[in-house]
Amino acid sequence: MLLIPAIDLKDGHCVRLEQGDMKASTTFSDNPAAMARRWLAAGARRLHLVDLNGAFAGKPVNEGAVKAILRELDGAIPVQLGGGIRDLDTIERYLDDGISYVVIGTAAVKNPGFMKDACSAFGGHIIVGLDAKDGKVATDGWSKLTGHEVVDLAKKFEGYGVESVIYTDIGRDGMLTGINVEATVKLAQALSIPVIASGGLAGLSDIEKLCAVESDGVEGVICGRAIYNGALDFTKAQARADELNGESSGL
Repeated sequence: MLLIPAIDLKDGHCVRLEQGDMKASTTFSDNPAAMARRWLAAGARRLHLVDLNGAFAGKPVNEGAVKAILRELDGAIPVQLGGGIRDLDTIERYLDDGISYVVIGTAAVKNPGFMKDACSAFGGHIIVGLDAKDGKVATDGWSKLTGHEVVDLAKKFEGYGVESVIYTDIGRDGMLTGINVEATVKLAQALSIPVIASGGLAGLSDIEKLCAVESDGVEGVICGRAIYNGALDFTKAQARADELNGESSGL
C-alpha cells in the first residue's frame, strides 16, 4: 500500500481545502519545496501535487512552485500532478520538467477525445482523477455534479489506456471522516487497473482497512489533512502498511 502525501498548491503556498472549497483553505507552508523535502525524508515513495488555482482556471497557475518541488526532489521519487491540465502541450511540458504522472480530471470527463489522445501520446504517464459524490462524477473543482456513474467512466478510460484511477469521495475530502472504503473497493473490483483512494483519510484505522482490500486492486491512498495536522504519523503509517502487506503476501 502506497501512502502518497498531497501538496495542494494555492497562490504558491501549500494548503488544504475542505470539500474543495477555495474559501475554506488552511495554509500549512509558504514553501512547497521544503514541504516536499519533508515528506521525502519521512519515507514517501511518491508525491501528489495539485494546482488548485489551475483546476479552477483551466490552465496551469502554480507552475513555478511545481518546478521548485521537482528541483528539490531531483528525481528521488515519482511525482504526480493534477489541476488545470487541458491540452497535450501542457502534458508534454510537465513530463519534460520531470513529472512522472499527469492526473487528468475535469478534462477527461468533458472531453473524452482529449483523454484518448493523451493516453495514446503519453502511454504509462496518464492517471484519471474521478471525483464523485454518491457515485456521480463531479467536475470543475467539484463545483458541478454530472450524471455520469463513476464505474462506467472509469471503465471507458481503462479502455483508453490510463495507468490508474484516483477516486475521491468529495463529500469526505478534507473532513477527516474516514475513507469511503466500500465505494473505493467497488470501483477497484470493476477494473483491472489500480485504484488510488482519496478523500477523508482520518487515521491509521483507514490505512489498515485499505491494506485489507489491497488485493482487490487498491494500490495506494493520498494523504492530506491528517498528515498535516498530526492525526496520522506518516512514517509510522507507511511502516504499518508495509507490515500488513508483508503479512498478507506471506513475506
